[in-house]
Amino acid sequence: MEHLAAQQRSLPPLPDWPVPIATAMRRIVARGYRAADLRADAIAGALVGIVALPLSMALAIAVGVPPERGLYTAIVAGAVVALLGGCKFQVTGPTAAFVVILAPIANKFGISGLLTAGVIAGVFLIAMGLFRLGTLIRFIPYPVTTGFTSGIATVIAVLQLKDVFGLEPGKLPDHFIERIAALFNARGTARWEELAVAVVTFALLVLIPKVEKRVPAPLFAFGFVAATTALVHRFFPAFSVATIGTRFHSVVNGVTVSGIPRTPPLPGLPWAGGHLSFGDVRELLTAAFAIAMLGAIESLLSATVADGMTNTKHDPNAELVALGIGNVLTPFFGGIPATGALARTATNIRSGARSPIAAVIHAFVVLMSILALAPLVAYVPMAALAALLLRVAWNMAEAHNFVGIVRVAPKSDVAVLLICFTLTVVFDMVVAVSVGVVLAAFLFMRRMADLTESHLNFEAVGEDGDMRPLPPGVLLYEVNGPLFFGAAQRAMSAVQDGIADRSRVLLLDLGRVPVIDVSGLAALENAIGAVLRRKKRVVIAGPLPEPRTIFQRARLEQKHPGLVFAADMDAGLALAARLADEAPGSAPAA
Repeated sequence: MEHLAAQQRSLPPLPDWPVPIATAMRRIVARGYRAADLRADAIAGALVGIVALPLSMALAIAVGVPPERGLYTAIVAGAVVALLGGCKFQVTGPTAAFVVILAPIANKFGISGLLTAGVIAGVFLIAMGLFRLGTLIRFIPYPVTTGFTSGIATVIAVLQLKDVFGLEPGKLPDHFIERIAALFNARGTARWEELAVAVVTFALLVLIPKVEKRVPAPLFAFGFVAATTALVHRFFPAFSVATIGTRFHSVVNGVTVSGIPRTPPLPGLPWAGGHLSFGDVRELLTAAFAIAMLGAIESLLSATVADGMTNTKHDPNAELVALGIGNVLTPFFGGIPATGALARTATNIRSGARSPIAAVIHAFVVLMSILALAPLVAYVPMAALAALLLRVAWNMAEAHNFVGIVRVAPKSDVAVLLICFTLTVVFDMVVAVSVGVVLAAFLFMRRMADLTESHLNFEAVGEDGDMRPLPPGVLLYEVNGPLFFGAAQRAMSAVQDGIADRSRVLLLDLGRVPVIDVSGLAALENAIGAVLRRKKRVVIAGPLPEPRTIFQRARLEQKHPGLVFAADMDAGLALAARLADEAPGSAPAA
């Protein structure tokens, strides 16, 4: 891995912001791209393309659209985002996480509504990148991402039960509870043939990587299962399973084609053939925002993992802009929304990719597969595709991480995890992330507030570190930690409750307050005002640069006569001693 990382670091980084594709290609070549790099990228791209072929079809079917729509996504978005993005090794295409968002859109608005939502989501992503919001994704807490990722995996797994068991429940409801009920009510339609195909496929997907890692498991598993089921059906006609060819049909030049058509992605209007009203488009805005948010989160998480595997650093904002451009263009070629695919990106890196050319070759391999292998794809059983997505859902759930958080994390983090998981399953990802981030923010504020300490001191620490006794009539109140809205009221409440009545001068030690916000400033002013109204004096000693700047802008000394500042604790003690000797209410000494 170190040797691979050294080879990958030898190539200069890509430009920070997306540029025209032809320019990007010229820059890659001009920066030392050699024949050996092309060979490495060709091998990696071919392997990733083989992996992406069945996944793209399976994910499109899970969304509720024909399988070729997923292939078009891998071709267009895979090439465009690779050349324009901020991560050299990212592979973009349809992903499992999108299924739970895209399936209800396709069910309600049809393919035209889904493609239109993809275009709008692309615009949102471009705006997020231009406003440099990519760096904010890393502030989403780990329990939130783990919770909604495990929730998405659960929903994906449930969606596959229909094809795994060959159930005929009719049109499945959008909501999880009703969907479970519909599948349970259709249990009488289950067929053992479909379950057998799913079990064999799943077993091959699990066992092949353990025996031979260089063989793409999906390619071998699908080829074996498709050939076997076709052969068994030939000799035993009673044995039949649903396949891509029996489930999907299209018309090409007046001829009905079973499975996927042998045609490349062709340009067209995403909303053509649909009947979208203005109200529909307005409703799609919310769905498009959900697509953009999930796309941004998943793509940047995938890019972060790629950084860890290659010791490189991606540009998150460039990646968002490129992802947005890819999602704007892809629907015009019939593709569904796309994002960075973690498993395909990791496969790309492990296979030796050295530049974005590998992802472009992956898109080319998918395109050539459509043109050359489309008739053979028709024999792939639907139960085999469902088994593949069950395997994806299992990997995506990361059950060991989920259990690890529940076992070792604080109860508050466990609560956030379980709430995000439940909301994702019962409602949707946007609700889960929104609620999870808000809960995590409140927990963070509570923890930060616990770090801020305030107490009375009967001795002061001088600038030389020695303890100094307090002058008669002086009370020292020390605040340690950030003084923001989560902690300010508690820190200042003792002052407002009258501790200053025990002295003539209150010395506030703010030398260990690194930051203060407007809520902290308001609480401080209220406390100062409460002391001054009792005819006492207030000295603030040693504010750090940021609080001191805020105090100057707020004109505290002008607003509160009787308040004075001292540069450090020694100066504060001397000033407080002089003020304590004066009569209450007199002007402070110069």
